[in-house]
Amino acid sequence: MAEEMSKEMADKVLEAIEIARTTGKIKKGANEATKAIERGQAKLVAYASDVQPPEVVMHLPLLSKEKGIKCYKIGTKEELGAAAGLQVGTTAVAITLEGDAKNLLKELA
Repeated sequence: MAEEMSKEMADKVLEAIEIARTTGKIKKGANEATKAIERGQAKLVAYASDVQPPEVVMHLPLLSKEKGIKCYKIGTKEELGAAAGLQVGTTAVAITLEGDAKNLLKELA
């Protein structure tokens, strides 16, 4: 399942998303994240804990585990959206090209 994490760990995941957004590539939203996982492109997946209904993102931890990809449950959609560079919240984000976040992803793994 998704990793339960400390505030420090959650901050690292959000930081990795921000860095990957500027120097690599990310996919935003549950559908895009799902496609990235299924295609084996995702390096890390994060989803918001306040998604309603939860069924929208329930499959992400299971699919990630099946593909051997780290999956994290993060605070709110707004926090995740901000890290992804959006003006609005997002349900999920997948890092597909890590860019300068490569070392940070190694720490999280």
